[in-house]
Amino acid sequence: MNIALFGGTFDPIHRGHLTVARAAVAAFELKQVWFIPADIPPHKQKTPITSFYHRYAMVSLALAGEKEFIPSLVEVPDPDAKDRKPSYSLETVRRVKKSLGKSDHLYFLIGMDAFKDIAKWYKSEELLAECDFIVAARPGYSLADVASSLPPKLRPAANVTKLFRKEKIEGPLVLSGATLYMLPETHEKVSATQIRAAAEDVLKDDRFATVARRLATTPSRSSASSATKAIISFFKDLTRTAWRLLAFRCSQGVCDDRSKNAFRPSSAGGG
Repeated sequence: MNIALFGGTFDPIHRGHLTVARAAVAAFELKQVWFIPADIPPHKQKTPITSFYHRYAMVSLALAGEKEFIPSLVEVPDPDAKDRKPSYSLETVRRVKKSLGKSDHLYFLIGMDAFKDIAKWYKSEELLAECDFIVAARPGYSLADVASSLPPKLRPAANVTKLFRKEKIEGPLVLSGATLYMLPETHEKVSATQIRAAAEDVLKDDRFATVARRLATTPSRSSASSATKAIISFFKDLTRTAWRLLAFRCSQGVCDDRSKNAFRPSSAGGG
């Protein structure tokens, strides 16, 4: 079974993420794509971000109805841990691989805008050796940018990279120590800033805070079913208000004034 891990802050998740994942499913015959909200993104340790549980709830709602997409708790914070560490992708990949079967093929799905900094990631050479990467193209980047972004020990020689400058991000790039598959550019007009602004008020809703606390007290780190039940219970009470709109309007990139007004806590009500 082909499985891809799609990690990120997801603050918030939006249509662009789903479009890339759908394209990867089609191109690489993926049976599952695990959307993994990072507890503490290493590159955003000093940047204020929404609570993990709020982001996980948003991901779970946005993926509703997408049978190949799995909201994952693999990086859920340990409530008993005294010191929380950054969420390193290498550790996540190794943890996931222990649970997979021999016939499973693991990919790491990542956008080029994130891959360009891969050489700065924690033990990046080891990460690239652990599984194959699917790099989603972004406007303005070439195959040379992909090659140049690799850690120095894996990077092709400059005279080779130079040949890639006019090449689109297409086809596989097989190197000693890394195998990269290219996902052609997808086109979605979506603004994460607009979506974040529209979702801001609903995140302050007391009922949302309640379900977040329920998630926080989930006994097992791997108990996705318990967390999902908590989310479903919460959303049943809001099917006609804020979160339904978040799923069907803002996750589609439609964040007009009507959407924003619907996210006011005063508008949230029963069934």
